[in-house]
Amino acid sequence: MDQSHTQRSRNIATPVRQVADKRRDFYDDDEYDDVFPSRPPSSVRRYRGDVKTEIGRTRADVQSVVLTKSDAQIPARKSAIPPRRTATQTSIPAVRASRCPTGPVETEEVSPRRSGELSVHRQRGFNWSRFHWSVYVGVAMLVMLIGWIAFSSLASWWQVTQDDWHYGRPRTFQTDAVVGHNDSDTNPSHFMAVNLQRHVEIIEMPGGDASKAKIYVGPVLIGQGQDLAVVTLNFKDVNSDGNPDMIVNIQDSRFVFINENGGFRPARPGEKVQL
Repeated sequence: MDQSHTQRSRNIATPVRQVADKRRDFYDDDEYDDVFPSRPPSSVRRYRGDVKTEIGRTRADVQSVVLTKSDAQIPARKSAIPPRRTATQTSIPAVRASRCPTGPVETEEVSPRRSGELSVHRQRGFNWSRFHWSVYVGVAMLVMLIGWIAFSSLASWWQVTQDDWHYGRPRTFQTDAVVGHNDSDTNPSHFMAVNLQRHVEIIEMPGGDASKAKIYVGPVLIGQGQDLAVVTLNFKDVNSDGNPDMIVNIQDSRFVFINENGGFRPARPGEKVQL
C-alpha cells in the first residue's frame, strides 16, 4: 500500500512541478516586471507529521511535499501571460506608453524661421548692389554693342530690299540724256548701267537707236556684297568744253568719262575736272 501511495504521489507531483517551472520561468522574465508584480517567496517543502515512512527508515522532520489529486489540479494561468513583443506587434501595454514623453515635441522651431527668411529673400529680389560699378559699365557697353550690330544688320537688310525693288538683280540703272551724239530733245540717247557680277558696264544707244549701241567698260568692284552695289549715271560738263560728260556713281565713289569725238573715254590721270 505504501508503494502504490508513493507511486501515485509521484504521478501527481509531476504536473505540479511542470506548472511550478512555468510559473518560475514567467516570473523570472524581467520583461514584464513592470506589468505584473513579483511573486512573494514560497517554499516547495512543508512540515507535516501525518506522512508515513517506509519500514526500516528513520522518520525525518521534513518530508517531500505530497499533494492530493484535488491539490494538484491547479489551472495554468496562460491567459494572464501577455504575448511577447515582436517587430509587427501593434498593441503596446498602457504602462509602456506612459514611459513616452508627454506633450508635443517642439522640433520644428527652426524650420518656420528658415522658411520665413527664405520668403523674405525671395520678396527682395536680386541684389545688384554687391557688384562693382565696372560691371554695370561693361554690361551697358555690351548691350550697346549688341544693339548697334542688330541695328546695322537691320539697316543693311532694308537697304538691300529697297534696291531689289528699284534696280532688281543684277543691278540695272536706266536714264535718258542729250549728249550731242545724233540725239535731240525729242530723241535723247538712252543709257543703261549694269553691275554684272562686279563688272560695271555702260550701254549707250545714241538717239535711241539700238543698232548704233556702244558699250563702255567701267571699273571692277572688289569686296563682299559688291555684286549688289547699285551703279547710277549723271551728266555734267566737268572740263568746261561745252559737252556734257558722264559721271558713274558707285556707292561713295565717282568715275568720270569725258565726252569726246562722239563717245566717252575715261578721264586721264592729272586731267583737270570739276565735279
